[in-house]
Amino acid sequence: MDRLVAQQLPLTVCPLSNVRLAAVESLEQHPLARMLRAGALVSVHSDDPAYFGGYLDDNVAAIRAALALKEAEVRQLAANSIRSSFLAEERKTQLMV
Repeated sequence: MDRLVAQQLPLTVCPLSNVRLAAVESLEQHPLARMLRAGALVSVHSDDPAYFGGYLDDNVAAIRAALALKEAEVRQLAANSIRSSFLAEERKTQLMV
């Protein structure tokens, strides 16, 4: 975790598929909140929504409830997705406003 935080290596996390694939037993046990609070560059994504049962907004709503994320933490997840994207820096700055 120290290396992930220090190097700000992007982590794209798909919580609903993580549960479906048994990477974690439940959303309540998902490490996403711990990673975010430790300063990791983590963001929420969807993985084959038709198969795993959720698009991006479904994944965010599910982890928001299961992990009791604060509004600021949900905003940080969105900001992290912009920061870790392949967009030009100018466009990233525009979106972060």
